[in-house]
Amino acid sequence: MSDVDCEFRPVRAEQCWQFEPCGDSCIVVVFATVFSAHANRRAVAFSATLHDLLTRGLLSGVTDVIPAMVSVGVHYSPDVFATLYPELSPYDAVAHVLDNALTQQQNVPRVTPKRLEIPVCYEGDYAPDLLDIASACNMSPGEVIAAHSGQWVDVLMVGFAPGHPYIGMHPPALKLARRAVPRTLVKQGSVGLANCQSVIYPADLPGGWNIIGRTPLPMFTPANQPPCLLSGGDQVRFVPITAREFEQLAGATR
Repeated sequence: MSDVDCEFRPVRAEQCWQFEPCGDSCIVVVFATVFSAHANRRAVAFSATLHDLLTRGLLSGVTDVIPAMVSVGVHYSPDVFATLYPELSPYDAVAHVLDNALTQQQNVPRVTPKRLEIPVCYEGDYAPDLLDIASACNMSPGEVIAAHSGQWVDVLMVGFAPGHPYIGMHPPALKLARRAVPRTLVKQGSVGLANCQSVIYPADLPGGWNIIGRTPLPMFTPANQPPCLLSGGDQVRFVPITAREFEQLAGATR
């Protein structure tokens, strides 16, 4: 799920989930069929729980955990689960293990999110689509910048490319479609806007998002641990900076 409609929909009060097969060695835990902040936070929290169990060697047979907007993909070894649970099919065995983990997690309080301010230059060549965005949203460029940078927003997931975060949701006033014609090259650090979400390009990549600005902060540094600056569940706030400040910060991060 690369982006979602920003018309928020209510979810049921009770916490629920369902399992879906994805090939013969992956199961997807689905928390909602449409986006909601509640379902996203469930997916983020459950992914973190599974990663912790994996790190401690408590999830024999699970080989990888992939969080998305409102779901978590769990890759597993059918042979290992067939050995551990001979009375069940590997798929049913994995579902049983995950269901137990989900049930135990329901009463765990939400972890305080990591917060990070992201400097963004909304000027000139750093923001090639700002005027078009303002026109589409019936706002002035200054109003667009204020709406985009005026609040803490969640990192919904990281995907598409290493370190590429999906961030939202922004105010409904910033709802607009992606560009009709994608660019073959979008500069590293560019901040894209569409459907009340932002993305940050971790490298020079093709893309179809409306470029509202650019940050000098690197999103993905392989030598770092962890290599991604942001993770699902973090919160960010965009902070406007000048072109001169951008160049100074960019020089400091090289």
